[in-house]
Amino acid sequence: MVLSALRGALGFLTRAPVGRDAAAWDAFRATPAAFPLAGYPVGLALAVPLALPAAPAVAAACFVAWTYAVTGVAHADAVADLGDAAAVHGTSDDRRAAMTDSAVGVGAVLALGLVLLGLFAAGLRLSALPWRALALVVTAEVGAKLATATVACLGTPTHEGLGSAVAGGLDARSLVAPVLVALPAAALAWPTLAGVVALAAAVGVGLAVLAWARRRLGGVSGDVLGATNELARTVALLAGVVAWTHS
Repeated sequence: MVLSALRGALGFLTRAPVGRDAAAWDAFRATPAAFPLAGYPVGLALAVPLALPAAPAVAAACFVAWTYAVTGVAHADAVADLGDAAAVHGTSDDRRAAMTDSAVGVGAVLALGLVLLGLFAAGLRLSALPWRALALVVTAEVGAKLATATVACLGTPTHEGLGSAVAGGLDARSLVAPVLVALPAAALAWPTLAGVVALAAAVGVGLAVLAWARRRLGGVSGDVLGATNELARTVALLAGVVAWTHS
């Protein structure tokens, strides 16, 4: 069951040619712990460009490009949709309508631009510290997945769709297993507290997005889940870099 759920998580969260069958998808939906569990191998894969013997700016640019080569652009698109929703001054229905509009607004450009800039800035610093980069990228990825699981377990879907397919049927008790799976990642940066800071920052982003979605959208959706992953990864990396630099 766990292995099948992990396959489903990798198929859902990356472009890896695994977990695309119905059994893996169903196992993943029923096992929220698969979110942070998938963060470990995904984080290892994402850290590869930061270990290359290249100029820091080149390594950082490759890190950003490689991140989306591995994970795909669906979650980045979710960031853009949430950015457009955040720019709307109106009702929850108006904001949800903006998320489904194919037009790209200034909110989308700003939100996605900040995420990409944050990833580049983190990569720029971590490229000079390849071993630290490995630990921190893995921790940040596990944290991003834990943040997504947090939103899925604590959120109420706004409508039938991807959000309800993942979050439907989960509750606060479902969050215990994801937390236990993610906790070891906080120790990867030991003896510094950078891992703890990165993991806590990611969860903080998840809770903030959840609170915003409840208030502004009336609940969570597939876009909210995807955007949580991207925002939490970026903030976790930046927070971890700051903590490590000042340790």
